[in-house]
Amino acid sequence: MKSIYIHPVLLTLGLVGCTTGNNSESIDRPLGKNGKPLNVVFILSDDHRYDYMGFTGAVPWLETPHMDRMAREGAYIRNAFVTTSLSSPSRASILTGMYSHEHKVVDNSAPLPAGLTFFPEYLQQAGYQTAFFGKWHMGNDSGDPQPGFHHWEGFRGQGEYWNPRINTNGEWVEYKDSTYVTDLLTEHAIGFMKQQVESEQPFFVYLSHKGVHDNFSPAKRHRGIYQEKDLVVPASFNTPKYGIKELPSIDPKTGKAAAYKDYYGEQMMPDWVKNQRESWHGVDYSYHGRPWDVQVRNYCETLRSVDESIGSVLDYLQAAGLDENTLVIYMGDNGFAWGEHGLIDKRQFYEESVRVPMLARAPGLFEGGEIVEKMVQNVDIAPTIMDYLGLPKAEQMVGYSFVPLLKKEETDWRERVFYEYYWEHEFPQTPTMHGVRTDRYKYIRYHGIWDTNEFYDLQEDPNEMNNLIASEEHQEIIKQLNHDLYNWLEETDGMSIPLKRTERPHGDHRNWGNY
Repeated sequence: MKSIYIHPVLLTLGLVGCTTGNNSESIDRPLGKNGKPLNVVFILSDDHRYDYMGFTGAVPWLETPHMDRMAREGAYIRNAFVTTSLSSPSRASILTGMYSHEHKVVDNSAPLPAGLTFFPEYLQQAGYQTAFFGKWHMGNDSGDPQPGFHHWEGFRGQGEYWNPRINTNGEWVEYKDSTYVTDLLTEHAIGFMKQQVESEQPFFVYLSHKGVHDNFSPAKRHRGIYQEKDLVVPASFNTPKYGIKELPSIDPKTGKAAAYKDYYGEQMMPDWVKNQRESWHGVDYSYHGRPWDVQVRNYCETLRSVDESIGSVLDYLQAAGLDENTLVIYMGDNGFAWGEHGLIDKRQFYEESVRVPMLARAPGLFEGGEIVEKMVQNVDIAPTIMDYLGLPKAEQMVGYSFVPLLKKEETDWRERVFYEYYWEHEFPQTPTMHGVRTDRYKYIRYHGIWDTNEFYDLQEDPNEMNNLIASEEHQEIIKQLNHDLYNWLEETDGMSIPLKRTERPHGDHRNWGNY
């Protein structure tokens, strides 16, 4: 990796052996096959959708050799989901192991509620050295150090791709000379690991990248490499369809009026989806007029440096002899639509939005080349890491350790995943919704709008193009899934929508000047 200038403050504040007392001898920790304490590296990207990895073949020209390596040498969790497809709620669920309506982080701006415990705090208590590098983007988003980490390098909000300003253990450091943030964070994370190895301290590293969030900005070495590539247009790109189809007023087969089906279109898509298509979260006016096809290519180019970051981490662990005693997990904080249903962005409960890439590698724990088919969620990250390190799951955590799945052990596992998203004032295109998904079926229920709900048979209709909510033969399963959804909310104290203060009650373009 290119050598990057490190500010002198790091020599005193940053990459030193960060400890709160060396109690490693007094704590009975599990050891790897090589007799050394176990470590964990968790790598998080932003807005990386589940199938944009080279080995999936979804985008034939996309290259991600290091993600491919993780899948080949580790495990590919094929069906990984978030409980809310939005950065802050998802990140809070990762750190707490709780649903959004439990931890109350339901948008990208509200402050963190008091009383939350992040799982790295339990690791600290067990004597692990913990470090955070990168994008926090979740309540109290000032860039200041957050609980659970001995070493902190974080930026405020979305941060910058180039020449970032980073809070390093309470002191702001500004980087120059065309410093690219993905490379910088990776180099510093590896530097922290080196320091812990030298001081014989077990560690947990949380490497949280800005990539691949808009405004997409690839590293110079990747700029332009995909600009001539042909895009893969999603099957549902033109769903819903516009216009009124010429139909007789009475269907000659049934004797019933045909206007109802015609009104919603052949696929029975909700009106909010039709309306959002023309917004800046839709393909017809993407990002206020920036062509969506150009953005897809920039997104893929920006992803390349995130992939290289994974490779740098794996190469270091292998060179340092830490392979056998280190678990590496990579995932995205939420998915992303690139034209499916005519939409861009996330927030919806459609597959491209709710599914995320998830890879795990731990040669000392399980053999490589595994494909995990069970449905895993972001709330499972904390219990999994704690289980790997020999720590019991905290009582408030609703997720499960997927270590048994990695080891191909028999274990009871969930048959349903649940979803929630709460309307945001700044992004009013997407309504409040709840949903439930099984291996085959998906049910989505909308709240606070007059529109149609959705039900899909994912086995017959993987692209979610034929809404079967009015299908007579499916009414029993729809009714059961609706009961399952209510039961989940009642059992987890989710029957009240957590409202948040809004500082600008009229802050959309139609109300400028009416604050």
